[in-house]
Amino acid sequence: MKFKLIILLLLLPVISFAQERGVGIRLGEPLSITYKDFLTEYISIEGMIGSAGINGASYYQKDFESNLPESNAFYISHSAKKGISFNVRSAYHEDITDVFGITEGYLMAYGGAGVQLRTTNVTYSYADGQNSSMIKNDSRTNVDFGPEAFIGAEYYFDEVPISVFGEAGFFLELIDRIGHIKGQGGIGVRYLF
Repeated sequence: MKFKLIILLLLLPVISFAQERGVGIRLGEPLSITYKDFLTEYISIEGMIGSAGINGASYYQKDFESNLPESNAFYISHSAKKGISFNVRSAYHEDITDVFGITEGYLMAYGGAGVQLRTTNVTYSYADGQNSSMIKNDSRTNVDFGPEAFIGAEYYFDEVPISVFGEAGFFLELIDRIGHIKGQGGIGVRYLF
């Protein structure tokens, strides 16, 4: 398997410089491996899989208090670990190379929307109301799902099959906590083939 992957990576520059498809890494929220392809000259689709960040402490405390493991449970604390994040999205692109007077490569601005699924592993510590000296634990997987919207820009180099990008947006939860909004953003690089 490793050998096939190395051969593929070595042959990609020879196969095509179409710069329509790209695979790379996105650093930020969420941290992801990204695959992007163009359906038309202006419309792209993208899939990302990675690791999403953790929400604030009050988010998980409220979740505990609305879903008590026992009727007389009293929240003490929690610990949270990053889970997975999966995004599917589409964007509209516009060439803005001339706006900035760029003479080599080209710059595309884009905006779009998609859906996102995220998980977080949370372990709660709580006291039993009848026996407050006894600490208990409850482990859960918090699952969030909803739409996302984003804007960004991507620069495509002329001589090498690489692009770099930066973007910002937000995620709106529809499953788990309806209406919770989380800001997102990231920078990244893609190898184009």
